[in-house]
Amino acid sequence: MNLKVDESMVHGSKALLQQLPSIDRIMQWPAAQALVAAHGHTLVAGEARALVAARREAARAGTLAATALQPEALAADLRQRCGQRLAPRLKPVLNLTGTVIHTNLGRSVLADEALAHILRTMAGTNNLEFDLDSGGRGDRDTLVEDLLCEITGAEAATVVNNNAGAVLLTIAALAHGREAIVSRGELVEIGGAFRMPDVMASAGARMVEVGTTNRTHPADYQQAFNERTALVMKVHTSNYAVQGFTSSVDEAVLAPLCRARGVPLATDLGSGSLIDLAAYGLPREPLPQEMLRAGCDVVTFSGDKLLGGPQAGLIVGSKAAVGRIRKYPMKRALRMSKLPLAALEATLMLYLQPERLVRDLPTLRHLTRSQAQILVMAEALKPVLARALAPRFEVGCVALSSQIGSGSLPVDRLPSAGLAIGLPGSGDKGGPAKGVGTALDELARALRGLPLPVVGRIAHDRLLLDLRCLDDAEPLAAQLPALREALGMGPLNT
Repeated sequence: MNLKVDESMVHGSKALLQQLPSIDRIMQWPAAQALVAAHGHTLVAGEARALVAARREAARAGTLAATALQPEALAADLRQRCGQRLAPRLKPVLNLTGTVIHTNLGRSVLADEALAHILRTMAGTNNLEFDLDSGGRGDRDTLVEDLLCEITGAEAATVVNNNAGAVLLTIAALAHGREAIVSRGELVEIGGAFRMPDVMASAGARMVEVGTTNRTHPADYQQAFNERTALVMKVHTSNYAVQGFTSSVDEAVLAPLCRARGVPLATDLGSGSLIDLAAYGLPREPLPQEMLRAGCDVVTFSGDKLLGGPQAGLIVGSKAAVGRIRKYPMKRALRMSKLPLAALEATLMLYLQPERLVRDLPTLRHLTRSQAQILVMAEALKPVLARALAPRFEVGCVALSSQIGSGSLPVDRLPSAGLAIGLPGSGDKGGPAKGVGTALDELARALRGLPLPVVGRIAHDRLLLDLRCLDDAEPLAAQLPALREALGMGPLNT
């Protein structure tokens, strides 16, 4: 009996295999020719070969339906394969996670001025390293150095491709082959296993630890100084906090000790705030201009966190220290390319008009939105989303707590609001409804699978959509019919 079934399957597979059209035949179809006109022969022929190979495997496995060999079905699949092959992997998403500066979602959103400047300058050739006044070779640092010096009060400035690179370059240029002093309480690790001890080693400096995890005093630094000391490194611990019996030595106290011994003092601020956030009701972060006034020779910080620009490592400080850093051979390997430089220049320009920052800088605009403003948007979206997800899910407006950043100020919270999606009756009896986890996972996947992916978070048996970073509700509302279809819930009645 089983043998007859197997023989039947074999004969069926052979019959289907014989019906498979050749690649040449497929490429002559009008639908394939239209694809060739749009994308070229190489791509379409490659996808046609992959399509036929997939059909052949399905036939041999006995899972291929005869209808899948119809020219219309093959042409439709070929069109879909070409589209998928050309679809970018990097795509815009709606960040409804509640984390404003989200490391995994690209950190800061660029301002319109930055995007426009990129388009203007990248559409053709530009003066990246050309001095228009002299007609000779220029230095790409000059595109932003004056701006950085004006905003921070530094004597000199240079930029590299990220802040990890800025710290690495600073230590290598100032302390390679010699000793660099750092407090044990500042031996941080940030995302991607970026550890200060490893950075010191990579830069060729011998790290000298002083103090203890929770307490470091001026005398600890003084006792560590010797003829091999080349640098004192301070690290702002913005991504964690040690509480209780603690003490540390700030830059204003440490600077005179370093100056008396001719040792440069560098501090890494990481988060890169150029304005006093406390003026906007946000947690205060130390500013580069304050560190320079306190006597630091070098200050490093990020461009794509609180500054609100592209990924960059910014280095400001004295002419002597920045000059050594700029001339160090590693600098070329870490230099910024023209695209982020254009975005950085335009972003820094916004800081020359501080009264407009809340309006023009997306990061600051999102951070300063009031809970009441966000709640208005949530209340407007609630009935639209509820109708799209009924009767399978229930939707409600809720107060939420947003996070400033996953790597910058991860502990601080901002009062926010959004939408909570759950199963009907979920939690009525004091516990989660049956299948709630599976249902919410399916909903989260469907949201992420939309043409403009929507990323929220699941907590307490609900899928939460924090609207703090949603400037316009229309892109979300316009996708609700597609969301309902992705969930297999039928068309959305209008």
